[in-house]
Amino acid sequence: MSQLQTLINTLPSVVATRLDEGLKALELTVNSVQREQLLGLLALLHKWNRAYNLTAVRNVEDMVSRHVLDSAAVAPYVYGPRLLDVGAGPGLPGLVLAILKPELHVTLLDSNGKKVRFQRQAVMELALTNVTPTQARVEQFNDQAFDQVISRAFASLVDFVTLTQTLPAAHGQWLAMKGPSADDELRELPAYVELQTRLLLNVPFETAERQLLILTPKGVE
Repeated sequence: MSQLQTLINTLPSVVATRLDEGLKALELTVNSVQREQLLGLLALLHKWNRAYNLTAVRNVEDMVSRHVLDSAAVAPYVYGPRLLDVGAGPGLPGLVLAILKPELHVTLLDSNGKKVRFQRQAVMELALTNVTPTQARVEQFNDQAFDQVISRAFASLVDFVTLTQTLPAAHGQWLAMKGPSADDELRELPAYVELQTRLLLNVPFETAERQLLILTPKGVE
């Protein structure tokens, strides 16, 4: 038995049940390898969080909905193939999306050393070949031509777009995962960006409103 499987076996049985029910509610189908990777990610996050304070969510059952299912809820709108997760923290939503959609090439970007170390450990233990963890400040990151740039908890909408304005490809998109109060931020958007789509997300086992804002450079269809 692998070390990862041993760690997964320490999870309460309700974790796997909640994951399965949540994925079904989101109408997402996973194979046995992907399911094990998602459970492995939860087990690793829970283990590392005790020592490194990666997330304020302490209960692994809550991590299922607040981290994995929340990240998975945007999967239908992510096509890549090159996806940049800005301010990825411990790798959310990028790691979840990389597991659900192995055709993606995901770059995780964060300036926090301990969180990037976790990303690298997770990539290794979950045997993910389509993820590149990167430690850098977004202002100093000069890779370009990402098809989509996503942010879950990085900054205000204006800062997110302004700091990454050179990173999407010509027909690229910004995907901003937000709570209920995004109207003020939308009013402050730079003139070169427009809102293409606004989607309400129903995250299983969560009552707080979540939405996805899809933005494009103005004039791009």
